[in-house]
Amino acid sequence: MNKAPYIWMDGEFVSWDEAKVHILTHTLHYGNGVFEGTRAYQTEKGLAIFKLREHTKRLLNSAKITLIKPNFDLETLEKAQVELLQKNKFKGNVYLRPLIYLGYGVMGLYHAKAPVNTAIAAWEWGTYLGEEGLEKGIKVKISSFVRSSVKSTMGKAKAAANYLNSQMAKSEAVDCGYEEALLLDSEGFIAEGSGECFFIVRDGVLISPPNDTSLESITQGMVIE
Repeated sequence: MNKAPYIWMDGEFVSWDEAKVHILTHTLHYGNGVFEGTRAYQTEKGLAIFKLREHTKRLLNSAKITLIKPNFDLETLEKAQVELLQKNKFKGNVYLRPLIYLGYGVMGLYHAKAPVNTAIAAWEWGTYLGEEGLEKGIKVKISSFVRSSVKSTMGKAKAAANYLNSQMAKSEAVDCGYEEALLLDSEGFIAEGSGECFFIVRDGVLISPPNDTSLESITQGMVIE
């Protein structure tokens, strides 16, 4: 991982190595936290954040779904992401990771009284599956793991707990000699990749599965639009 000078934590810029949480942070034990994965690309005018408003709205909607009351509003979070990029003075393309999580002070499953914290990290990160994968393609395995039902795991939220399913599918694929996993839903239809939406070109037509059993993809929506 490429370190950056600063991480934004609850309204303050903290040095990368000092951005720490307590070992009894609620989200660390029970998995209820929400995040985004937002890209910023270098342009002639500097870094441009891809769909900042849409990603930040989805972050807050994920918090609503998982019964977390955010401690910052939409405009504040958008401004913080822009300022973080400016302060870190990146030279390459950047990955932004806003995270709303339940902090230290309460244990047990009932989380309503747990403090809410927000952090935003950003670092230089290239193509997700590597430049070679982008140029030559990758091998994809249909996973033996089924995409979790939206009725049981709040699948419409980009929640930390949901990614255990993706993590296991990804690990299985890599262990079997593939680069990525493709997950089906409980009915055997394609849902999504372990960390991305799915498209296929068939007879010259671009096809992508609906979001019935998967996270609503901002990238998918833009491509279809």
